[in-house]
Amino acid sequence: MATAPALKDRNRRVALYALLGALFMLGLGYASVPLYRLFCQVTGFGGTAQRVSENQAAGVEVSAAMMSVRFDGNIDRDLPWAFRPDQVTQTVRLGARSLARFTARNLSDHPITGRASFNVSPDEAGKYFNKIQCFCFTEQTLQPGQEVSMPVTYYVDPAILKDEEARAIKQITLSYTFHEDKEATAALAAKGGAKPLDRPANAR
Repeated sequence: MATAPALKDRNRRVALYALLGALFMLGLGYASVPLYRLFCQVTGFGGTAQRVSENQAAGVEVSAAMMSVRFDGNIDRDLPWAFRPDQVTQTVRLGARSLARFTARNLSDHPITGRASFNVSPDEAGKYFNKIQCFCFTEQTLQPGQEVSMPVTYYVDPAILKDEEARAIKQITLSYTFHEDKEATAALAAKGGAKPLDRPANAR
């Protein structure tokens, strides 16, 4: 039978192991988000588009095959912006870099920083939709009433034609949703931001 001191030491070790296990699981939970994001970017899982460099894009051969690309723009319900694609669709050659534009406007009376999330549908097309330059790569700060044009340069990889699950796709939809970066917006307000407008932000 274990003595009282030995039993106390054993309980202390069990408590320590439990604490270490909890800290490990907590750290794993935080790490899983960026790891999952990286997995999606590499594989195109869930309709995640790919990010490529200018050099990578330059090495892609342009195909005679065509693809229709549709554009969709949304905002989080708590973000007082207007956001829309300048074009509804484009018909592009596979492998050819193309330029699409979106327009965003801050309808509020104070600076707001937003960040765009995005996805491609159908999901199978995600790993073949490549973005070279995009406003979604960085935060976007708009002053009160400010309207800006936001470009995205992209191409659809001709390798899609060799994929049995994706080669029948005739149209790809690129969808963006803007969300407010509340911490960045609060930081702007703390620095003084911009003075409120004397007229409604949506007035011209």
